[in-house]
Amino acid sequence: MTPGTGNLVVAVVGPTAAGKSDLGVALALELGGEVVNADSMQLYRGMDVGTAKLTVEERRGVVHHLLDVWDVSETASVAEYQRMARDVVDRLRAASVVPVAVGGSGLYVRALLDDLEFPGTDPEVRARLEAELDDVGSGEMHRRLAAVDPAAATAILPSNGRRVVRALEVVEITGRPFTATLPAVRDVYPSVQIGLDVPRPELDARIDLRVVRMWDAGLVDEVARLADAGLREGRTASRALGYAQVLRFLDGEWTEEQALEETQRATRRFARRQDTWFRRDDRVHWLPYDADNLQRQALAAITATTPRIT
Repeated sequence: MTPGTGNLVVAVVGPTAAGKSDLGVALALELGGEVVNADSMQLYRGMDVGTAKLTVEERRGVVHHLLDVWDVSETASVAEYQRMARDVVDRLRAASVVPVAVGGSGLYVRALLDDLEFPGTDPEVRARLEAELDDVGSGEMHRRLAAVDPAAATAILPSNGRRVVRALEVVEITGRPFTATLPAVRDVYPSVQIGLDVPRPELDARIDLRVVRMWDAGLVDEVARLADAGLREGRTASRALGYAQVLRFLDGEWTEEQALEETQRATRRFARRQDTWFRRDDRVHWLPYDADNLQRQALAAITATTPRIT
């Protein structure tokens, strides 16, 4: 462990295609740390190309935790992720190994770092809302959410039916907006968050290029294989960026060109929401993604942080 890092948890956050994974590996190597995945879709086995999951070679010998833990037919649970991630972080800190959380799933990062408890679920309410989702579609459900919790509707993509249903469920069983269940920041671990800042035009171009490269790397074949393994039955994985669009191509609804272009468009929109989420957190130290001395700046921010629990 590098002197000055204490028993710190480091998080590398920001929008997709900003370079978080590479910086996370570099910091883990420098700090004697290990990476803890905080990307909700990289938790799924077999979702490699479409999530830009690092290959074994790209991990450069750094141990990565919480990759490939769920089957694509399973529904994601941020509460379950919280339990698993904290178990990993607690073990690493006990062994004086720096946990380096890496990912752009804002709620998952908060679930790991913050004193955040999640409301329970009501199977009957959930089943009814999911049936309504199947009947009227995510767009109509999202409009319903906007009427009762505008802040949640702003934070959740209209196409993300699973999260829309969850927000509506929380509103119904608690009588409060979903956003009201996310309390003010209260750290569980002493931590520092490094955010990668990418100007919007550059980010859009990086996203478009990344999607093309995913196609060239075999995303369509990956989705076809996962479809045989139950991808369509998974309420979370089947709606992931790229996977949902390719499924529509495979089902004959879109041409392949349409699927690619829709993936680019949806990913650009998602990246804007990610950026908005992390910008609201004044604990994030923002650094230019393309700085020549990015790693050095990140290490300076980490070592300058005084570990504390607020």
